[in-house]
Formats: sequence, C-alpha cells, structure tokens
Amino acid sequence: MEDKRTSAVLDRREFTVATVLAMLSGVAITISEGCGSDPAPSSTGGGSQSQTQQTDVTGTVSANHGHSAVITAAKLTSPTSIALDITGVATHAHTVNLTQAEVTSIAARAQVTSTSTTDSFHNHTVTFN
Repeated sequence: MEDKRTSAVLDRREFTVATVLAMLSGVAITISEGCGSDPAPSSTGGGSQSQTQQTDVTGTVSANHGHSAVITAAKLTSPTSIALDITGVATHAHTVNLTQAEVTSIAARAQVTSTSTTDSFHNHTVTFN
C-alpha cells in the first residue's frame, strides 16, 4: 500500500510561494511596471477595510522577481520610521526606508510610494495601498 502522505509534502520554495499567495488573497493590488521612473500605478480589486481594525499591509513591488513588502499591523498601530526588508523569496535583498509620516499615511490607507535601495544593480518602486 502506497503512503499518500509523501505526495502532500512541499519543499521550501513551494511552501513560501503558497504562503505569499495566501497573504495576498483579499488585498488590493497595485500594478506598476519597470524600475526607477515608473508611470503612476493603477489600483485593481480589493475590498473595504474597517478603520478600527488594523491588519498587515502588503505593498506592490515593481518589476518583481520574488520580493515581498509587508508592514505588520503592530508596526502600523505604533508608527515609527522603519527600514523594511523586502527580500521575500528573491536571491538578493532590498530595503525600503519609510518615515514616520509615511507609515502613518499607510496606516490611514493612503497610497504611499517609495523606492528601495539599489542592490544587484537595480532597485524597485514599492506602492502601499
């Protein structure tokens, strides 16, 4: 008799992809192309968010190849400036530096766009909300 448990085992990459997809379900997605001087992004999808309940906010990364930009609800409820590591499942790191005012705006669900550090000879534009 064949053991069916082995067919349900995920490797680390499959698990990470499944986790990221689960985190992205039900959030507003902003689509942007390219790096550097990107055109203004357009929003699609999403639902309404109660102003009394804070949740994590996931940013959209331009020209993405595995990066993930997530600000936790805890950081949004007591905003300070933050250096957000957006490595995700990419093979190199980038950091997005957000001021206290930008974090407060993101928590209020205003759209904020920031450029990551330049690593591996490129950077990314990250848009929240």
